[in-house]
Amino acid sequence: MKLKAYNDGVASKTAQKKWSENMTEVAFITGAGQGIGEAIAKRLVQDDFKVEIADLNLDTAQKVADEINHQKPDTAFAVEVNVAKRDQVFDAIEKTVAHFGDLTVLINNAGVAPSQPILDVDEKTLELADKININGTVWGIQAATEAFKKLGHGGKIINASSQAGIEGNPNLTVYGSTKFAIRGITQTTAKELAPLGITVNAFAPGIVKTPMMMGIAHDVAQEAGESDEWGLKQFSDGIALGRLSEPEDVAAGVAFLAGPDSNYMTGQTLVVDGGMVFH
Repeated sequence: MKLKAYNDGVASKTAQKKWSENMTEVAFITGAGQGIGEAIAKRLVQDDFKVEIADLNLDTAQKVADEINHQKPDTAFAVEVNVAKRDQVFDAIEKTVAHFGDLTVLINNAGVAPSQPILDVDEKTLELADKININGTVWGIQAATEAFKKLGHGGKIINASSQAGIEGNPNLTVYGSTKFAIRGITQTTAKELAPLGITVNAFAPGIVKTPMMMGIAHDVAQEAGESDEWGLKQFSDGIALGRLSEPEDVAAGVAFLAGPDSNYMTGQTLVVDGGMVFH
């Protein structure tokens, strides 16, 4: 929901209503060509959003956009973007505004999840994770904020943290550190951007049935000389609800953060992990 920025940094209920009536919500979602990002895009379309499917792989992004448009024409648009490249992120955001005429929500979902013991971590692994997970989040925040300002309204920024960014896990030093960092970025930018009518929140999934999660479980198993099933079990044993998360579980939480019911939330991380960590 669009929030009109006032000098005192507070968007009134009247202004919120004014900016939402007869206006379409537009979300830019990175890493939306598969997994959680794809589920988020499809859920938001159900909630009457238009969505930009941004992904490093244009083929998968286009496939998702085509599936959405087949069900609900002219609601999805695909764009190729490497979130580690600042200019590409800004360009992709500009394409979103040009195509849909607006932008109201940014979802920084793209990421990588390296898994290795601390003694095996090298510069290349650290640099790649930082460029995509941390830098990509910062570039997205910058680009969306500039777009919101030009469009004359506030907006919502939603960043992907993780259960691994709430509590440390063995062999996830690199991945976990980036997700802890994203929580910090979320809190600091929430305070900084509040006067512009922009809220910044994060979501922290647990063990989700995605290609990326299957890859992490495989790597952990390989390090231990065990099967992939064993690797997955190391993560799933502690889930209170007794099952792995589906991408749609996470998408439901993100839909809440993207919608009007979360207007009075900022700087928070919504944990959607089935009961893995309690704080």
